[in-house]
Amino acid sequence: MNFNLNDLFIVFWPVVPFIGVAALLVFVVIFLVLMERKVLAWLTIRKGPNRVGPGGWLQTFADAIKLLFKEDIMSCQANKLLFTLAPIIVFAPVMVIYGLIPFTEHFIAINLAVGLFLVFALSSVTTVGIVLAGWSSNNKYSLLGGMRSAAQAISYEIPLVISVLGIAVLAGSLNMLDIVKAQAGGLFNWNIWPAFIGFVVLFICSIAEVNRIPFDLPEAESELVSGYNTEYSGMKFALFFLAEYSALFIISVLIVTLFLGGYTSPLGFYLTQIPVLIHIEQAFWLVMKTYAIIFTIMWIRATLPRLRADQLMAFSWKFLLPLALVNLVIVAVWKVVV
Repeated sequence: MNFNLNDLFIVFWPVVPFIGVAALLVFVVIFLVLMERKVLAWLTIRKGPNRVGPGGWLQTFADAIKLLFKEDIMSCQANKLLFTLAPIIVFAPVMVIYGLIPFTEHFIAINLAVGLFLVFALSSVTTVGIVLAGWSSNNKYSLLGGMRSAAQAISYEIPLVISVLGIAVLAGSLNMLDIVKAQAGGLFNWNIWPAFIGFVVLFICSIAEVNRIPFDLPEAESELVSGYNTEYSGMKFALFFLAEYSALFIISVLIVTLFLGGYTSPLGFYLTQIPVLIHIEQAFWLVMKTYAIIFTIMWIRATLPRLRADQLMAFSWKFLLPLALVNLVIVAVWKVVV
């Protein structure tokens, strides 16, 4: 069968955004790891990476190269198929979610009417990969880490989704681009004002969803060694690491998109009217807001102790879930009155 140029374009065009997203993802993760080390060192009054490269800026690259060349070790009693698939299942949905985020008015790879619904549907798949990793490792500590992750995800996804429902009510849409455009006009048009309780609930649940302190029980070194990824090494371990920091960036972008105006300017107008420069300014505002959220999450990691398992579950069901329902009622009333 003969292929013309149009056929080849149709076949290979989906690969282009995938490569772009993959390159962006790797760059974001490398920078976030270095940023976290520097921020934690500053907050805890100690030295961060300062040997590899000027000021330690190449330390993360050195760690990435080390992981790439590490030997891939697998227990002979592990389920080899599921053990190999688990990191892929954790990492793959993250790649798709990046394509659903509107970085500027026109820079969005996948613009769907139900984009917000798809984001949370895909994010829940990673829990399956973590449980598979724990079970297939044939290690009791890994299994406990996987089960903790499943219990935590189920508990915190319910108030998280209910808090996001308030945004769908305010915007009248599940389209990510429509949600951002509904907040155009400056700082006081952002969704954080009518849905402040929902913002607090989503922020707390987001930290729990990405397994970060004080909700990092699936990776609690004090009792589970390293949790679900204890038996992993080399590139498979790197995929878990990559997915974790990618999820941190995604959840921060999502908070900004839903509550803090996304790529829109807090001033209510753009500093330039040149189309190309407007897109650059939109990306600038989105990145600045996102890294403010990321810094806050890192600050919390350096400040708070880890919760116990019973405290973690009780906090979700007894505190966050009622708050999320109260937020939904307030938003519904706001929508009717205003």
